[in-house]
Amino acid sequence: MSGFGRSLGPAVPVAPAARVDRFEVFFDLVFVFSFFIITRSTAREVTGGALFHALLVLAVLWWAWVLHSLVAARVRLGEGFVPVLMTVGMAALFTFALSLPQAFRDVRGAAGPIVAAVSYIVFRLVHLLLFLYAVRDSPNDRRQFLRFAPELVGSTLLLLAAALIPTALDGSAAAPLVRDGLWALVVLLQYGGGQLGTWGWDVASAEHWTERYDLILIIALGESVISVGVGSNLIGQPPTPAAVGAAVLGIFFTAALWWAHYDMIGPSARITLHAAQGHPRVTMARDAYAYCYLPMIAGIILFALGAEEIVSQITNPNVSNLLPARGPAEPLLFGGVFLYLVGNMLFQWRTLHTLSWTRVATLGLLAICPPLVDRLPALATMALLTAICVGMVAAEVVIFGEGRTALRRLILEERASHEAHEAAYRARWHEPNDPDEGE
Repeated sequence: MSGFGRSLGPAVPVAPAARVDRFEVFFDLVFVFSFFIITRSTAREVTGGALFHALLVLAVLWWAWVLHSLVAARVRLGEGFVPVLMTVGMAALFTFALSLPQAFRDVRGAAGPIVAAVSYIVFRLVHLLLFLYAVRDSPNDRRQFLRFAPELVGSTLLLLAAALIPTALDGSAAAPLVRDGLWALVVLLQYGGGQLGTWGWDVASAEHWTERYDLILIIALGESVISVGVGSNLIGQPPTPAAVGAAVLGIFFTAALWWAHYDMIGPSARITLHAAQGHPRVTMARDAYAYCYLPMIAGIILFALGAEEIVSQITNPNVSNLLPARGPAEPLLFGGVFLYLVGNMLFQWRTLHTLSWTRVATLGLLAICPPLVDRLPALATMALLTAICVGMVAAEVVIFGEGRTALRRLILEERASHEAHEAAYRARWHEPNDPDEGE
């Protein structure tokens, strides 16, 4: 290690009770910026092809997040020389996000696909170096890591091929099909390889793992609010009753979706992951968090697109508020919430082995709503969706009140015990002298 590296210090392993540090949250903001870019580039022209491209990019980006969380489960990203290396990775990820709008554009003279492929490779190399450093003293872990090699090499080569081959086929109708097919192969390779085994996976701290994923979901929900406010021209528009009503409804149904996960399902799953040990903990972390969170994130992006379209119409002074929502706004709005809840139900089933009939009934309502609201004014459409989401969480608070109360009591007891332990440790800082100092 160089003198600069020695001055910073070595990487620090993740302890069994480790929590997320501030640098990790800082790094997550770049991931969420990528979500914002996906939403913004898709909103320019919402078509079937644009949505397909957005989902491909999101899947590749999310797998990068999963591998990032695997590295963060082994070494503390905010300690030693690691933040310096992760800043390089952050710059590569930021460049990758900026190139995404051009990744599927006309290939003639476009640099976007090349920039996306190269920046993705740099990002993966940063993770590779950190992972190799983390397992340097474990021959078994190094052997397990070699099983990751086909996915790593295959993903990077396929993305490079997706950038270079369509350029060679410029002018051919097959070029976009080849590019889309190569991106789809990347997704199949990554997620299929993840299901074949848990080589190199390790969850030393269940608290750290669950907190990382919970935070990225919260930030994604917050980003959806920003996307609607920015993309729909809500900012700077006169605060008309309709615009204010749309903003309030958007906050209410987004808060209901937050509640749907974080009130009972998320905390219960956290306890379950803590209770699991060894291979069952690893497979649960992979299936529930790495896989089931993806449809939840995709659902957030889809309903943000739908809400943006509807709010944009509501705030347009040249369009009557009595007109129904235009284009794909309603299917995206209801379909996004549907997908979010499906992902959450899969998460609940994998971690808790239960399903809530209230969620099943809500999915039924969401499925029949799009064809029924064609004649409703745009604001009434948002009000209906908000009523369904808020009604679902209100019903669960009443129906599952006894279980919810027991869960909240357990969580508060755990929190109080943890805070008391921290307070006792910090009380030593107020002591005038260390009792062992003279020994």
